[in-house]
Amino acid sequence: MKNPIWFLLAGSLCALPAQGQTPSGREILDRIDKNMASETRIVQSSMIVHGRRGSRTIESKTWAQGTDRSFTEYLSPARERGTKMLKLEDQLWMYSPSTDRTIQISGHMLRQSVMGSDLSYEDMMENPELADDYEARVSGSETIDGRDCWVVDMTGVVGDLAYPLRKVWVDKSRWVPLKEELFARSGKLLKKIELSDIRQIEGRWFPMRMRFKDVLKTGEGTEFIVDSIAFDVEIPEVTFTKAMLRR
Repeated sequence: MKNPIWFLLAGSLCALPAQGQTPSGREILDRIDKNMASETRIVQSSMIVHGRRGSRTIESKTWAQGTDRSFTEYLSPARERGTKMLKLEDQLWMYSPSTDRTIQISGHMLRQSVMGSDLSYEDMMENPELADDYEARVSGSETIDGRDCWVVDMTGVVGDLAYPLRKVWVDKSRWVPLKEELFARSGKLLKKIELSDIRQIEGRWFPMRMRFKDVLKTGEGTEFIVDSIAFDVEIPEVTFTKAMLRR
């Protein structure tokens, strides 16, 4: 999975393979992108961070347009309320109400955890169009939670990817990932993602619950739960401006 957050995808329609035929890796990536595509979306979500000393829930609302622009406002708990994040292509800014400052997140800061979760700022910056950034090969077939899945090995074809190597288990009938493993170029496993509560929304299958685990960290991982989502809705242009960070 590209991150919670790794979750704003777009793609193009491709024909389904004949029954019983193994699809190409590219066909599968195109189907994933098409299945989760939208021009715009508004998402209200809850992120549950399971740490060593207990769990905490962070609620937020995100407005997104295509793959390059998104605006997130954190709603709770009180210490996080009013924090805002703006992504414009390859740039990321964050506003903190406690300091009344806006900072740009860049360089080594992108690898830092977002609010103590198993997601990094770098995850937030990943291009969610899988077919644009990876070439893919079907390496097998396995069952995940009773669903027949294609196992797809992905290799990055562009530079500066947070995860140059990925393995994804894709539901054969719904064309949505149910599991992902994310690797460094060396082959070292970095993160695991489990996707569940798959629902059909506005003609597309979409995972409403995702669990992220940074294997380099302690703790029980981070759950990302979609509380509500609306696709292809009108979003004012002013939403994606730095002026909105301080409003």
